[in-house]
Amino acid sequence: MGILTWIIFGLIAGAIAKLIMPGTQGGGWLMTIILGIVGAFVGGFIGSLIGWGSVESFDFKSMLLAVGGALVVLWIYGMATKKG
Repeated sequence: MGILTWIIFGLIAGAIAKLIMPGTQGGGWLMTIILGIVGAFVGGFIGSLIGWGSVESFDFKSMLLAVGGALVVLWIYGMATKKG
C-alpha cells in the first residue's frame, strides 16, 4: 500500500502546496499535482532517513511529510523554471 498511499497523499499535498505557495511556477494545477506526487515520495524518503517515519499510512505526520516534500519540490521547480 506504500506507493498507492504516496500517490494519494501526493494529490492532496500538491493541492495544499499550491495553496501555501501560490507563486508563478507555471504548469497549472496538473503540474502541481504531479509535483505533489513526487514531493510525497521525497517527503517519505527524507522522513525515513531522519527517522521521523514515512508516508505509509493515513495520519497527520505522513501528511506533513508529503506536504513538506511537495513544497520542496515545488520550490525547486519554481527556481529551475524561473525566467530572468
